[in-house]
Amino acid sequence: MLSKSAEFWGGVRAQLPILLGTSPFGVIYGILALEAELPIPIILAMSMIVFAGSAQFIAAELFKTLTPGVIIVMTTFVVNLRHMLYSASLAPYVKHLSKPWKYLLAFLLTDEAYAVTIVRYEKSTPASARHSNQHWYFLGSGLTLWVSWQMSTIVGIVVGAEIPASWSLDFALPLTFIALVIPVLRDRPAILAALTAGIVAVAANSLPYNLGLMAAVLAGIAAGVISEQWFAVAHDEAMPGETEPTP
Repeated sequence: MLSKSAEFWGGVRAQLPILLGTSPFGVIYGILALEAELPIPIILAMSMIVFAGSAQFIAAELFKTLTPGVIIVMTTFVVNLRHMLYSASLAPYVKHLSKPWKYLLAFLLTDEAYAVTIVRYEKSTPASARHSNQHWYFLGSGLTLWVSWQMSTIVGIVVGAEIPASWSLDFALPLTFIALVIPVLRDRPAILAALTAGIVAVAANSLPYNLGLMAAVLAGIAAGVISEQWFAVAHDEAMPGETEPTP
């Protein structure tokens, strides 16, 4: 069993390469939020408290177009529904922790933190996680991203407007998510969910208020759930059932 310090710094090291993709996204968020005429304290508070890059990005765009508040809330809610799936996946490994630990780790749970943390947890079992310090790995990963996100937001506010558009920093985010998603597409339901969401996102791109993104998220979730149930039923039907022994 590794020490708390070893686990924490292991999580930090695992997160560092991902910052190459998330940091430009934080800079872009700072720029976009300024263009939406959000007050600087609000911009910083969103990064510190909301701490959900995609939701912040979308919310800033919607604020800029004077979108009704209910649409902003609905859109960011649907976009962040994936965190429920992350939480369900991690729950067996952290259910033994105290409530303060659970609250802290839930706050730090992001796509990037989940991607490296679940790999760490899957090297063991939920039972062994109870007697380990692996939650410190989770903490190191999530906290590293949180600190980096605040710094990149500040950079976007202070000097972001001076960055040439030719640098195409906004392209770093899709590349980051592609790198995070591909390794976890390990079965057919996951692949079908990703393909469905991608197709719907492209087809519905012209919908107003980023509703195409909401449609893609819902379609991807539905495809994943339905296909998982279908494959489970097909597997059960393919396996001969056990019969009771005759007396």
